[in-house]
Amino acid sequence: MKLPADKRQGLRRIKRESILSLLDLSFVKRAAARGAAPVRAANDGWHSRDEAIMGTAIRVELWCEDARAAQAAMAAVMDEMHRIDRAMSPHKAESELSRINRDAGRTAVPLSDEMYGLIERALVFSQLSDGAFDISFASVGNLYDYREGTEPDAQAFERGRAAIGWRHLVLDPKARTLRFAREGMRIDLGGFAKGHAVDNGAAILARRGITNAIVTAGGDSHILGDRRGRPWTIAIRDPRREGGVVAVLPLEDTAISTSGDYERFFERDGVRRHHVIDPRTGLSPDRIHSVTILADDGLTTEGLSKSLFVLGLERGMQLVESLSGVDAVVVDAAGALHYSSGLLGSSPNAVDRARP
Repeated sequence: MKLPADKRQGLRRIKRESILSLLDLSFVKRAAARGAAPVRAANDGWHSRDEAIMGTAIRVELWCEDARAAQAAMAAVMDEMHRIDRAMSPHKAESELSRINRDAGRTAVPLSDEMYGLIERALVFSQLSDGAFDISFASVGNLYDYREGTEPDAQAFERGRAAIGWRHLVLDPKARTLRFAREGMRIDLGGFAKGHAVDNGAAILARRGITNAIVTAGGDSHILGDRRGRPWTIAIRDPRREGGVVAVLPLEDTAISTSGDYERFFERDGVRRHHVIDPRTGLSPDRIHSVTILADDGLTTEGLSKSLFVLGLERGMQLVESLSGVDAVVVDAAGALHYSSGLLGSSPNAVDRARP
């Protein structure tokens, strides 16, 4: 994670509501509502493009002197987002993910190299987090309809909860197949696929010679370089105040993901049901409002943001501090902010352990 050394004191609480947060759900709603937006080409070399893909808002902003090259680069990123959506959407019957969910309970399903690699990496995070991150959460998670505010009945919930368990996702490294060892299992890559998408988008731009850019998919962003001599500023939204901001991070050359209980949720009898599911209980954690993770890649930021959310503040921060090049900002259930040591400019993370 790159926080410019002279900008560490720029990490600050603010009360202004005028700062655009790239991680703010209101941005997602606006972009999704309008669909694909026309390319914005500024006279100063900055270009941006917005589309609604993967059920969220996709944004690319970059600097390039050649307007045609900029447009081609942004189009290539959007094409990649559409490709990943076609392969990994649980809502598309023809996607590879849907095929897995249909067949892996009966037989070992051959996987593409891309899907095999993502599931293999997901299982690394499951092991690292003692099961707090688990893509088989979908066995319960897919039973909720957050738009309609509906939840499964007790029997369906118990069947789904019993099907969760990352250790029962059987990968065969030789045959490159996946089999579900529990009846009723389902997987969903969710934000993990979005982290993969922003990583791929940033790699596409880098191969085209773009050195100053940001690629965003909902709460996940991958940043290349800086904003031509100054850092990118990413605002973290206030989980309970629409349009509010709790912190601003000056960043360069990093990935960042935010998971919040305000993204997809409904409330019933004073209890908030949201899209982050504790795989151990099948329920939504209630000790944290949002988690922001910074690391070198979007798969790490996504895997750890969900892990910390489920583990809770103490165990989650211990995990973050044990990993090299990873930092976190947490808003707990009382609204208090917590930062990892790297963001406060203190000593490097305590344990020199390889990241997954």
